[in-house]
Amino acid sequence: MRRLKIFDTTLRDGAKSLGLNLNINEKMEISRQLVKLGADVIEAGYPACSAADLEAVRAIAREVKDVVICGFSGADEREIDCCAGALRGAAQPRIHTGLAVSPQYMKRKLRLTPEQVVEKAVFAVKRAKKYVSDVQFYTEDAFRSQPSFVAEIIEKVIEAGATVVNIPDTFGYATPWEYSELISYLMDNVRNIDRAEVSVHCHNDLGMATANSLAGIKAGASQVEGTINGIGERAGNTSLEEAIMAVYTRQAAYGVELAVKTTEIAPTCRLAARITGVPVPAHKAIVGANAFKGDGGIYADDISGEGSPYEVIRPDAVGVTAGDDQQLLAEEMEVSDSISVKNISITTTGVSRATATVTLDVEGDTITDAACGNGPVDAVFKAVERMVGEHVNLEDFSLKSVSRGSESLGDATVKVRCGDSGLVVGRGVSADIIEASARAYVNAIAKVKTLSIS
Repeated sequence: MRRLKIFDTTLRDGAKSLGLNLNINEKMEISRQLVKLGADVIEAGYPACSAADLEAVRAIAREVKDVVICGFSGADEREIDCCAGALRGAAQPRIHTGLAVSPQYMKRKLRLTPEQVVEKAVFAVKRAKKYVSDVQFYTEDAFRSQPSFVAEIIEKVIEAGATVVNIPDTFGYATPWEYSELISYLMDNVRNIDRAEVSVHCHNDLGMATANSLAGIKAGASQVEGTINGIGERAGNTSLEEAIMAVYTRQAAYGVELAVKTTEIAPTCRLAARITGVPVPAHKAIVGANAFKGDGGIYADDISGEGSPYEVIRPDAVGVTAGDDQQLLAEEMEVSDSISVKNISITTTGVSRATATVTLDVEGDTITDAACGNGPVDAVFKAVERMVGEHVNLEDFSLKSVSRGSESLGDATVKVRCGDSGLVVGRGVSADIIEASARAYVNAIAKVKTLSIS
């Protein structure tokens, strides 16, 4: 039985595509949790796209061990060299390079003939191979290309030294049976396919990313790529927790084995949601709040002491346990910033006008100021801005209740933008929703200040 490898691209294809500006500490926190989960490969970023990504990949490569650290690159000498430099400190480095192979992309994006694309692909792999032994090659938009051409280019890059070949459904256009046919065709028609691992990378535009990935695994792929919570550009990527648990639950059907600690799934998904500010929908498979709930009717009638016959996954198998509220508070308390909320006082005049008096601890100094706003939250945000001297544009604010009843917690998330920087996420948790909102805003502004200093 072949082992299925887990390739996580949350930090590259996930967070970056959402316009998020995660700092190095946040990326490091996600990376360490992915190691606990048992991911085989972490795609840490795209070093050539920005100085921040370069530094993040370099830091993760240097500090995160016991996993392959992968850097993304185009089939370009400068980008490959940059990627290799960022990975220099990694114990197990991998360069992920490639280019488009569909007729549309070759003509409009690359402006190259198919022969030139093959030549450039071989060059890219050989260039990467000078730096690392582990080279992954992606065939962008492979599903919309001719299978015979995809087979030709894969054969050539394997001959050049590629150890993994990635077959993406870049635009989420495939159906499971079509994607399975493509992977099967390549397994049968690439003469040296046994010298490389076949990887599946699917997008979710038609809602079939996970299904397509599973079809590719059944057809012979030995690596699945995706993101935690399925985040990514447009409709997102294959949801890794869904793919993992589908294989875990129906292992015999796929003919593969896993080396994943499934009890780390819920903590990993919760962490990714907290850091990226992308909430997990209640109906989300595997980790949604309603994933293990059933109300009334047949479901209620059939529940026994041994669990429900409608429950194909036990909550504890993915790390869902009692005490999530306490865990949420513990996670929030772990966020250590140079700015913290000490006290808030609100007075209201009329229906919507409010004055907030806020006390902050700013790098050891206690500061108090007040501001008026359209409601208490707006007033708090304005008071905080006055004290820290950092103006940001609030692009999103959400507040949800965690658990039920009078003991419930307010979980606030804000997304702010400062200048030309990407979105920065802040989060706060408190039994008082105004305080939770203030903590979230302060958390975001502290990150903005860190970015402006660096």
